[in-house]
Amino acid sequence: MSDSADDGRDENSPPSTATFTTERVISVFETRRDLSKPLTANDVMEALGCSRRTAHDKLDELVEQGVLETRKVGARSRIWWVPLVRRRDREGLSDLPRDPLVEISIANADLPGSGELLERHRDALRASYDYLVEHPDTDHGTFLNDVFPEHPAGYTTADEWWDAIGPALESLPNVEIASDSDRVWHYGGG
Repeated sequence: MSDSADDGRDENSPPSTATFTTERVISVFETRRDLSKPLTANDVMEALGCSRRTAHDKLDELVEQGVLETRKVGARSRIWWVPLVRRRDREGLSDLPRDPLVEISIANADLPGSGELLERHRDALRASYDYLVEHPDTDHGTFLNDVFPEHPAGYTTADEWWDAIGPALESLPNVEIASDSDRVWHYGGG
């Protein structure tokens, strides 16, 4: 018996849109041969076997989350791409790509606020994550001293800031907290 019979669908009916997650759409961008080439909705449709509406919905969702960027190219055409993000390193600012799954996690992080305030909280979380990537073993006091002053996100004290950012940081990919009393944060990614 086929899987489509098990879920009550006819074998010729299109798959459910629930199977087309934003993670699957991102995988289309990550597995293409030329990573610099923008994609069209048709490219995503062909790669996933989904409808045009599903491709557009998922692509638009990723644009809203800040994971993808888009622009019109002609009267009825649009392209999408994974943007290069600005990130501080020891020599100043450089363009480095961020893992799209990290951007999805930041967009979905449980942070207080809405609108511009929520965006400032996401920026502070992003800065904390980038700091941890550059300094793979960091205690929370170092975040307060090195990240909070440049990314206060509307908080007046470092402790209030950490109460919001710390738990969200823990939920991001490749972030681990040591079980020792020093609460050292580790970045376990590549």
